[in-house]
Amino acid sequence: MPRKVSVLGSTGSIGVSTLDVLHQAKADIEVVALAAGRNVARLAEQALRWRPQLTVIQDETLLPELRERLAGSGLATAAGVQAVTDAAALDAQWVMSAIVGFAGLAPTLAAARAGTIVALANKESLICAGPQLLRTAKLAGGTVIPVDSEHSAIFQVLEPANAGRVARLILTASGGPFRGWTREQMARATREQALNHPNWSMGAKITIDSATMMNKGLEVIEAAYLFAMPPEKVDVVIHPQSIVHSLVEYTDGSTLAQLGPPDMRAPIACAFAWPERLSWPAQKLDLARVSPLTFEDPDPERFPALRIAKQALTAGGAAPAAMNGADEVAVAAFLAGRIGFLDVAATVEETLARMDRQNLLRPPENDPVEAARITDATARRVADEVVSGLMAPAHA
Repeated sequence: MPRKVSVLGSTGSIGVSTLDVLHQAKADIEVVALAAGRNVARLAEQALRWRPQLTVIQDETLLPELRERLAGSGLATAAGVQAVTDAAALDAQWVMSAIVGFAGLAPTLAAARAGTIVALANKESLICAGPQLLRTAKLAGGTVIPVDSEHSAIFQVLEPANAGRVARLILTASGGPFRGWTREQMARATREQALNHPNWSMGAKITIDSATMMNKGLEVIEAAYLFAMPPEKVDVVIHPQSIVHSLVEYTDGSTLAQLGPPDMRAPIACAFAWPERLSWPAQKLDLARVSPLTFEDPDPERFPALRIAKQALTAGGAAPAAMNGADEVAVAAFLAGRIGFLDVAATVEETLARMDRQNLLRPPENDPVEAARITDATARRVADEVVSGLMAPAHA
């Protein structure tokens, strides 16, 4: 029987890579649903190629165009936020959750409630509702397999029987485009410079997060939730070559690492086939030909996002969700030229401080999506206020 598969965020980089891996592997699959935000042309192309049971565009204004592009195909279509969540709950055995941002939370939880295997590439689902998501998946008889290269690496080398003997989880970070820059240089960094990642090809938001190292801060929180580790057992090391994706240090002094070229298709293939391995024409790692592998500690003065994330993780409750919402506002403001590069982390830190002073980091006990939505909306409002206060004539 073909394996039933849904891809949420099918037109983004992870979604496209997912379909590419399955195509190259000649996987025997039946596509249940494809869902995308606004890229109607690519979504229609994918639908005609894979012929899903349901094709969903989140932007309702684009439904007429989607139907026009699929005219005569007999393919079912839908549109809207709720339609994406409904698609996630369809009868699939494996769901790639790759919708970017807070919008991915409700569909990911819907897939978890359906008891499916959730291949998780949406950070916000863990940041905003990690414990609830993991608990929901377990109760429904499903599981969550991380797709981020760092968490996939830990997933592959962390032996469940020895989880209690882990000394540290060590996430690697490329250091982004500003690894060797001074704070003074970073203060003058342009949008184009921040988007010029040395190793990975990603969307604008995650690329800026990599440059500030907020992305790594979010991953620290994710790792703590995914692998049930306290904050003090999750560390970060700078590894510019992006060959070692993460390491697990055990109490006996052994450190296990997962290595591979910087290609997101490898962790996608792992998540699809686990505990088996998928055969596809993957790029092979030739250690004799790669540059020397180097490592260094991150500089907390130049990259305060790591400290901010650790503090949010330690605080718990709504703090990680608030941090995530504030970061989305700050990154958007930087990309729009409203604030400087160093203002991104400053905006997040000030937002958390104000929300703490105003007792806004304790949302009402509620449905996890609604509780996260309230926190996210509040954080965005406060962050907008912070951004307005930071804006100088040079940035206006």
